Amino acid sequence: MKSTDRILHTIKREGSVSAKALADQLGMTTMGVRQHLQSLERDGLVDFEDIRAKVGRPSRHWSLTAQGHRRFADSHHDLSITLIDSVQDVFGEQGVAKVIAQREAATFAQYQDALKDCDNLEAKLRTLAYLRESEGYMAELHQDGTDYILIEHHCPICHAAKSCPALCRSEIQLFRHLLGDAYRVEREEHIVSGQRRCTYRIGEKT
Repeated sequence: MKSTDRILHTIKREGSVSAKALADQLGMTTMGVRQHLQSLERDGLVDFEDIRAKVGRPSRHWSLTAQGHRRFADSHHDLSITLIDSVQDVFGEQGVAKVIAQREAATFAQYQDALKDCDNLEAKLRTLAYLRESEGYMAELHQDGTDYILIEHHCPICHAAKSCPALCRSEIQLFRHLLGDAYRVEREEHIVSGQRRCTYRIGEKT
């Protein structure tokens, strides 16, 4: 992966980040990172904000522009939207619902098989994060007290989901079905709603 692509991927995952933090994570010099960031800024892929510190000079933090986020979009999104529209035109809303239900059932079977040997919630979620990462969701798992936060920095079906919101409802239903009634799954951030990532808070029901 080229240095500029590594920088873009890191900003996608981390959000607003300084050149020094990027350099530390990527094993590059801060000067080299700044040069790449300036090139990416000229291309319209990143922008910066100078954040005031309590002492010393302001710290410059870089983030992706809308054009930068589109670099990660699903290359097949036009085809996906066309297919959804065609199903709706021919079979109506019920036809679209059946297609989404079939997709959800097939994904559930795949995930359930992958999780069959996991004997606790953390093991299940780490496996789920691995599966989602392999599918292009740029997923990772963090613990927050007794809860877990599943983070997806990218949504490869984002454009289709904007056209067909039922896809997003299907995603969270899939997680709830997979983990069972003993656990709650709540979406706290949502890419389709304009936020930079999707996050799911998961924990035991009280």
